[in-house]
Amino acid sequence: MASIFIPLTFIVGIYGMNFDNMPELHWENGYYMVWGLMITVLIVMLIYFKKRKWI
Repeated sequence: MASIFIPLTFIVGIYGMNFDNMPELHWENGYYMVWGLMITVLIVMLIYFKKRKWI
């Protein structure tokens, strides 16, 4: 389970910091793009783990 949540926690940790230097923070759909990235990472990891018969 940790293998699934650690990468997602890393992404959330980066975007949860209080700084203004990331250009995607000012994009109109930046919030949704980060959500899409996290969901994509989750799905890819689940598919990979299923193929390796780890879950």
